Amino acid sequence: MPAIGLSFIIQIALIVHALRTGRPYYWIMIIFIPGIGPLAYFIVELLPDLMGTYQARSAFRGIRKTLDPGGDLRRHEKEHKLSGSVDATRRLAGELVATGRYQEAIVHYQGALTGLYQHDPDLLLGLATAEFGNEQYDDARRTLDRLIDNNPDFKSQDGHLMYARSVEACGDIDKAREEYAVVAAYYAGAEARLRYGRFLETQGDNEAALAEYEEIMTTADLAPRHYRQAQKSWINDAKAGIRRLSDG
Repeated sequence: MPAIGLSFIIQIALIVHALRTGRPYYWIMIIFIPGIGPLAYFIVELLPDLMGTYQARSAFRGIRKTLDPGGDLRRHEKEHKLSGSVDATRRLAGELVATGRYQEAIVHYQGALTGLYQHDPDLLLGLATAEFGNEQYDDARRTLDRLIDNNPDFKSQDGHLMYARSVEACGDIDKAREEYAVVAAYYAGAEARLRYGRFLETQGDNEAALAEYEEIMTTADLAPRHYRQAQKSWINDAKAGIRRLSDG
């Protein structure tokens, strides 16, 4: 079969797949671009489903977001309209948070927190995240208190750090210091310790802040390369903090 004929058959097959699986219509135009169009559709839409590892799915999800920034949100909105299930609501609200539409996310999370899901820890954590993003720090703190009161065994290092930040934003300085100290001790990464150092610095405890920044650098020096790469921005902030306090 001539190459041009095979290419046309592949394009038709991909278009049929796109239509049957509800992909955005712009893919039809992209697929018609010889060579690069079908390849782009395969990489962005088909390959993630064929690759079983989390790393592969994550990588291709990033490519998809780059090529179609609103694609995930449209898909979750469609799923929510079709089913209205708690899981669909959770996914939609999470995507709204990811795109900075916090108020809309709050409405969806609040709507899902009923009946059997009244104290669901994942929904409460999502609601607190949306409230924090919307600068409703008192609400975020109350939501996280509600989460822990009703789910004492639930653990989330990001939730704990957000609680410390919410408490600080509410002006409860002693409680904030206590929470920052606890979460910084076990948080898997440099962010919590860096934020604890910043908090200490704002309170005028420069010696303690410097110790936190230096601990970040010590950990980075001993850690493998991939850790330093992943934590690069926090490590750079710690370096800046050390310079700032040392010069002072």
